[in-house]
Amino acid sequence: MSQYYELNGTTLWNPSNGASRLFLNQVGFFEEELGVSSGIGPMDSDACEVTPVVLEVFLATVLAWRTRTGHAVVQALSDGFLATLLVIAERAGVTKARAALADRGTRGMPDEQVGPSPLSGDGGEFEWNAAVREHARQLDSFMAR
Repeated sequence: MSQYYELNGTTLWNPSNGASRLFLNQVGFFEEELGVSSGIGPMDSDACEVTPVVLEVFLATVLAWRTRTGHAVVQALSDGFLATLLVIAERAGVTKARAALADRGTRGMPDEQVGPSPLSGDGGEFEWNAAVREHARQLDSFMAR
């Protein structure tokens, strides 16, 4: 069995039920934590509609949150989700045009790393961003349509 993430009848992603369940649980977590809708779902009869305009704001908000977090474990746990979200967003035609809306006073997850920070002045933000985008590029070939 599988589920379908669709945009106007076009399949953006067709994952297994388990992968979809994990992804949707992560979507729900970030929606609640950041107080913003994702534009994904709900899943009904193994299909859900993606709303690009809402997804774009959600993506920008998650990216802004990820930029601000300084906790290495939280970063590691969120980067795989972000890579998956980037693939879906790209397939939905989402651009960074609304990136200015990203930081709308989001709340939650003020976690900071105890001990040395992996982003200690060495261009870390650029490096993680490039790494997540590369991960998304690689995932794209594994994410069936």
